[in-house]
Amino acid sequence: MGQRSKTKGKVGEREAAAALNEVLGTDCRRGVQYQGGADSPDVIGIAGVHVEVKRVEALNIRKAVEQAIADAGEGKAPIVLHRQNRTPWLVTCRLTDLPSLARAVTANADKSEHPAKS
Repeated sequence: MGQRSKTKGKVGEREAAAALNEVLGTDCRRGVQYQGGADSPDVIGIAGVHVEVKRVEALNIRKAVEQAIADAGEGKAPIVLHRQNRTPWLVTCRLTDLPSLARAVTANADKSEHPAKS
């Protein structure tokens, strides 16, 4: 993978984290810099969700979803957050993972609305 492609990937992961934060009120950030490893999520910050980010013009969505599923492991809803140039972000997941994803997003929203007292 060339340097330009790596840079685009990093920028895409940061953009995706910012988009999730804006839409969901989360505190997401780029994941690989904190956890490392091939199976670590591209974006972290939503417990119970494995986020795979693809910032490309031509995407094999089936392959991207399969990667997210393989990397997520047990107990996490695998999603692919993807977009092309000058287009909005899209989220793809298996229909069977939608209930887990909804629960994770709801739990995160409950946490951010009612922060733990110190």
